[in-house]
Amino acid sequence: MSKFKKFESGETGTCSLFSRPSLVNIEDFARFPKNETLSGFLDSLPGFLAADDLRALVSAIREARSGNKPVIWGFGGHVVKVGLAPVLIELMDQGFVTGLATNGSGMIHDFEIALAGKTSEDVAAALEQGSFGLTEETGSLMNQAFREGVAEGLGLGESLGRFLDQNNPEYGHASLVLQAYRRDIPITSHVALGTDVIHMHPSAEGEVLGRGSMIDFKVFTQQVSLLHGGGVYLNLGSAVLLPEVFLKAVSLVRGSGRDLSDFTTANLDFIQHYRPRQNVIGRPVSSGGKGIALTGHHEIMVPLLAALLVYS
Repeated sequence: MSKFKKFESGETGTCSLFSRPSLVNIEDFARFPKNETLSGFLDSLPGFLAADDLRALVSAIREARSGNKPVIWGFGGHVVKVGLAPVLIELMDQGFVTGLATNGSGMIHDFEIALAGKTSEDVAAALEQGSFGLTEETGSLMNQAFREGVAEGLGLGESLGRFLDQNNPEYGHASLVLQAYRRDIPITSHVALGTDVIHMHPSAEGEVLGRGSMIDFKVFTQQVSLLHGGGVYLNLGSAVLLPEVFLKAVSLVRGSGRDLSDFTTANLDFIQHYRPRQNVIGRPVSSGGKGIALTGHHEIMVPLLAALLVYS
């Protein structure tokens, strides 16, 4: 028995996802670009700095696909919130995605989109009212999915993918988690307890979340172990958690005696933070490989990269 007093939430009031005001709606999502003149655009860019880096990344991803090497996309919740799921789903079908990794935020926004076609609270307004994060369906159903899946040895990503597949939500076509699950593409979720709104729900169980995230870490590390000799890992918008997870996966692979070099890493974000610079595009490839930093807004950079991969 702990000697420290714990906060008891009691009868916490929740609201319905379907009636809650949301800042992101499925009607505003990106549509995969249909343009066949991008090869000339790419060739017309200057031959130095970020333009060369963009060309190098396009080339590395294409070579990884042709060489049957992994192309793993790590992403934070912002990538989902700005409506990029349709772009990444199309890239799955084009063979440019072999694995996905996200944090708890990415899973939550993706789930809400699948269920209700909208996501993202007005945090400032909801926090003032005492309602931030207290959405009933999100908390209860996601925790149910994790509880059921982890009990059968599934990680958090596979657990939620299976739950969505079983329930076939109206907007599932726009869910990265569901569409990856249906295509047998691993999607892993890496969480820190207390950072996500579903941890506030009475049904949340730390044992379940921790065990499921640990399973996902092992699944993710297996994917990372295959990057050697031409794979690509991209970090989209996770400033702390995924860069730390990636670095530990790299270390674990090398510590097991396996070769892991000569691969490409990239960080795409509108600010180049310390950990992605060090743990994604710096340290892992310092002895062999290439790290690429492309600075820009996800809602522009990701569709641009996708279009260049497919059409240029």
